[in-house]
Amino acid sequence: MEPMDIVGKSKEDVSLPKATMFKIIKEMLPPDVRVARDAQDLLVECCVEFINLVSSESNEVCSREEKRTIAPEHVLKALEVLGFGEYVEEVYAAYEQHKLDTLDSPKGGKSSIEMTEEEALAEQQRMFAEARARMNNGMTLQKQSDSDHVLNS
Repeated sequence: MEPMDIVGKSKEDVSLPKATMFKIIKEMLPPDVRVARDAQDLLVECCVEFINLVSSESNEVCSREEKRTIAPEHVLKALEVLGFGEYVEEVYAAYEQHKLDTLDSPKGGKSSIEMTEEEALAEQQRMFAEARARMNNGMTLQKQSDSDHVLNS
């Protein structure tokens, strides 16, 4: 596969958020180590290339199993096929942790399909109350700063 050979995409269309990547790079190194901008860009390109490689192999594994959706087990198998078998256990652990984290997050909680109508109504009322409180707090602060401004004039 040619570098950045992605169906319907040019090199400029496929990348990772550089600010996030630079933050990850910085967090992985001791505080006294600096990384040249060119080296950071190269690391980002390597990450994109690695993702392309694993995605492509995952697709091949998925196709061999006559499936249409790449599942986590296809990615794990792709890592083994590509010679990254020593990382499968750690990747699987990270995946399991991600599943737990998403279940605990507000966005990853019960879906509306799993809620009863009463639960959905209660959740909606709670969200409205939170929004109303945020709006009223903002308006209270705004009115207070407006009155402070009038007093200072």
